[in-house]
Amino acid sequence: MANPREQTKKVNEEVEEVVAESLEAVQEQVEQVTKEAEEQIARPLDEVLGQAEKAYAAYIEAQRQVANAYRVNERQIAMAYRRAEQQAKNTCDDGIKQALKVREESIAQALKSRDDAVAQAERSYKKAKEQAERSCGATIEEAWKKREEAVEQAWQLREETVEQAWNIYAKLSR
Repeated sequence: MANPREQTKKVNEEVEEVVAESLEAVQEQVEQVTKEAEEQIARPLDEVLGQAEKAYAAYIEAQRQVANAYRVNERQIAMAYRRAEQQAKNTCDDGIKQALKVREESIAQALKSRDDAVAQAERSYKKAKEQAERSCGATIEEAWKKREEAVEQAWQLREETVEQAWNIYAKLSR
């Protein structure tokens, strides 16, 4: 990107060159008229006035050229500024587009990561639930077995106790 100050400096240098050339031309003309006036001091007053008018006209033309050069410089500076401004706008727009694109990609990645995490959590939950169900079922089955064994032992103990009681009663009753 061209620096607007450098462009302005360049344009100013060009204008200064044009102004310097115009001033040099005017100085040369004035010197020439002065030399001619010195050479021909004896000339009539009309000739001297005519030369003075020519010198003045050359001076006015040089002023006009200088003013014109400054107008050209001003237009060039304005154009350089507009180019720099447009380039800055384009750079800004590109930066905004890139930032929006990165944001969208980041959001999409975050959503994917979230969905993956939710799916993993669901799988872990189902696995833990199934394991809990199996563990619970095994524990319940074990408890039923122990209950049945305890009931069977209690029943067997009862039978033995009742038999012993009948045996004692039978011995006592004889």
